[in-house]
Amino acid sequence: METIFEKDVANKKVNVTREFAASLEKTWQAWTDHKILDQWWGPKPCKAETKTMDFKEGGHWLYSMILPTGERHWSRTDYTKIVAVKYYTAQTSFCDENGITKSEYSEWKVEFSTTAAGTKVEVHITYASEKTMQMMIEMGFQQGFTMAMDNLDGLL
Repeated sequence: METIFEKDVANKKVNVTREFAASLEKTWQAWTDHKILDQWWGPKPCKAETKTMDFKEGGHWLYSMILPTGERHWSRTDYTKIVAVKYYTAQTSFCDENGITKSEYSEWKVEFSTTAAGTKVEVHITYASEKTMQMMIEMGFQQGFTMAMDNLDGLL
């Protein structure tokens, strides 16, 4: 199954769609349980490692992406709305190891739906500015996120 990226630079949006041959419940859990997230989130050979996660409205996920050199890049996701097994919304940003934000937020809405083959996940990302969106594209977000989706597909 293919990861589909649609970029709308004028509106500072990226939409990502991917289908998985797994149940809705299992796919939801892979996105909302840090023990599973740490197994697939991020492009290989990098590895995600959760410091803290409280998946609830008002909760957050603080994790680092560990490069092969051992260098860590920290990110924080703040959950704003959760409708179990349907969707969640969140704000994400780069931060330090204590969760202190170092960048503009991007808004994420991650939707889950049942298909004939399993589950479709649609990720809608809105960036705070065109500059931030362009920076993420230049950093290889599309390639990295596609690798992560491939990791998840293999795990499911």
